[in-house]
This record gives sequence, structure tokens and C-alpha cells, in this order.
Amino acid sequence: MSTEKKIEIQGLHNLVAPWGQREKKKRLGRGRASGLGKTCGRGHKGQKKTKSGNVRPGFEGGQLPMSRRLPKRGFRNHEFRTDYATVNIGRLAERFETGATVDPAALVACGLVTKPRMKIKLLGTGELTLKLNVKVHAISEGARAKIEASGGSVEVLDAAKASA
Repeated sequence: MSTEKKIEIQGLHNLVAPWGQREKKKRLGRGRASGLGKTCGRGHKGQKKTKSGNVRPGFEGGQLPMSRRLPKRGFRNHEFRTDYATVNIGRLAERFETGATVDPAALVACGLVTKPRMKIKLLGTGELTLKLNVKVHAISEGARAKIEASGGSVEVLDAAKASA
């Protein structure tokens, strides 16, 4: 016999998971000695002792839940509010040249807006010395004043819908 060691080539026919990679399934209800006999790790009595006893979050056993006991205050308009992607004027000076048209497509192309379908609102933080033609869905008064002071123009998109 030779003293050479056999080198096993690993392939799809002899794959083995690394040690500790796979955990054995918990075997419930297999006697007291297993540590998970009788009540199978679920404690004693009560609604949650059976498999059908998993109740939804916030359920308080039929008692009026906390979310319904507490008063509701304020105005919530989540369904119908208009969400805007906001852009500050100072960022326009970094990305555009004099005389450029700043519209939603241009803002997405230069990376200032990540979601193409969102409406865009221009805010007045920062300085602007470039003459830009801006077309956005909404604009703050400060931003409008700075653009017009630098010789640019502002067009509000969907203005007909906003006034109707």
C-alpha cells in the first residue's frame, strides 16, 4: 500500500455543509427528559398555549384596546397630501451652467432628485448668481425672489390644477 493521501475533489455529488451550519429541528413533546416535553416550551394554560392562540398585535383579549381608548387629536391627511422632492437653490449653482433650463427631467439627470415621478419644490436656501430658467411644480417666495434677482425666470408646472 502506498502512503499517499487521497485528495477528494469536491463536486455537486459530495457537498457537505460546514460544521455548525445546520441546526437540528426542535423536537417538541418527546418526554420530560428532552426538556421540551408536556407543554413544549409554551408555559402553562392560557390563550397562547395552542397553535391557534397567536393573536394579532394590539389585541388585548377582548378588552377595549389602548389605541381605541386614547383620544385622537390633530388633523391627519396622509392619503391626500401632496409630497414634494425638495431642492435648495444653492445646489442648482453647483450642477447647472448659466442659461440652463432646470426642469424635473434635468434635476433627475443631474442627481438632485432620485424619484422621477415626484413633484418638485424649490426652496430658497443658498446663494444663486446664475441666470436659470426654472420649471418646477412649487416654489417658495424666497427662491422665486433670488432667481428673478439673478435675471432668471420661473414657471410653475400644473399651475392650472393648483388654482382650480
